[in-house]
Amino acid sequence: MSKKKPEEMATHRSIFVDGATQRGVDAHKATELFNHIEKFAGYGFNKSHSAAYAVIAFQTAYFKVHHPAAFMAANLSTLLDDTDKVKDLIEDCRAIGVAMLPPDINQSNYRFEPVDVKTIRYGLGGIKGTGRGAIEAIVAARTSGGPFADLFDLAARVDKQFISRRVVEALVRAGAFDRLNADRAVLLASVGRAIDAADSAAAAAGQASLFGAGDGSARHVEYVKAVRWSEREKLSNEKLALGYYFSGHPFAEFATEARRLAPTALADVRLAAGRSEGGRGEQRGEQVRLAGIVVSARSQNTRRGRMGIIVLEDGTAQLELMVFSELYDRKRALLKEDQLLFVAGRVRNDEFAQRISVSADELMDLAEARARAAARLRIEVEGAGDVLQLRDALNPYRITNGHAAHGCRIVISYRNGAGSVDLALPEDWRVRPEDRLAADLAMQPRVRRAYYNYA
Repeated sequence: MSKKKPEEMATHRSIFVDGATQRGVDAHKATELFNHIEKFAGYGFNKSHSAAYAVIAFQTAYFKVHHPAAFMAANLSTLLDDTDKVKDLIEDCRAIGVAMLPPDINQSNYRFEPVDVKTIRYGLGGIKGTGRGAIEAIVAARTSGGPFADLFDLAARVDKQFISRRVVEALVRAGAFDRLNADRAVLLASVGRAIDAADSAAAAAGQASLFGAGDGSARHVEYVKAVRWSEREKLSNEKLALGYYFSGHPFAEFATEARRLAPTALADVRLAAGRSEGGRGEQRGEQVRLAGIVVSARSQNTRRGRMGIIVLEDGTAQLELMVFSELYDRKRALLKEDQLLFVAGRVRNDEFAQRISVSADELMDLAEARARAAARLRIEVEGAGDVLQLRDALNPYRITNGHAAHGCRIVISYRNGAGSVDLALPEDWRVRPEDRLAADLAMQPRVRRAYYNYA
């Protein structure tokens, strides 16, 4: 045990279990007991060490209860560079009722800082791609010259030796400019223009100083026009800057429908029943149907081929998903970050590692999950309209290759001043149940809305 040699522990496992069973001890109980011994071998220490830890635990618990914002801000500032731990601590803040204010170019400093007993302001140092030198230069310019008026003002006032386009883009993606301009797409598109304008103004000021003319002030510059980001794009860019979703979660867009297709939230996954497998106390439980956004995906080689290890999130929790070789090869295209994934699988509980994961039996995107659940596309039409336009909108999604059973039925709900009627289209008018189809139909004249529903 003291040498921490796994091969020696494996040898003694069989000796221990065999000896215990010969003396009338249940094999499962003997294995469970050896798991505890093996775990202690990985990290065990004497009672005096435990007592010192207990004192520190009491002190930190006291600070967390009586000075929660200051305590959590100090912890967050210590771990600025560790995205996973920052995310966990922010979730802990929310769980204990400490509000986390978003990063703000005119309010935030480098570190996370308490605003009051129950509120913390996000530290700009926690934004990936910035760096201490850049943030301290920004704070120094703000302290000496007052709050920044806009993106162009910041680019003009902060020493170019310390900030770059990459730094400013990271601040925009994280939402640090939201109180000055909430359109992050426009801000991101304008970063290059702002830096160029600042350089031009600095050059003009140098020339004016040399020849003794002009005031060197920067001329007014307009923002670049850009299409406003969807909520999904906004969160995706936020994740690039912070390493996780801060202001919301992309799963929220699908949550209502996803819960009908996959009723178990990730936070509610538990091992309900199972059987013991192997000497390490691994158990497999009941079948579950889950849905979540892929936040990370990696693969590794095994004796049976390549397998995927996927981390899913649904806004309630994270869960590790194991995708074995044959399924991994078939569904590899779905295993990418920010993909909405539906899973049918079985719960796995590793007692030794003390973690729960899910072994995937099937993976689906939203369209396939809808088709399997016998979703119907319901189109609500009001008053007389052009039937040909409706047909033209449906045709690109129509299934005509003999796989109509994998599509979804269409029901047209027609209403006018005299009454209303539901009309189910024939089987040969099944369509692929994609989000884009519902959006296209909603743009048609006389269509009040189009959506998928379930019997």
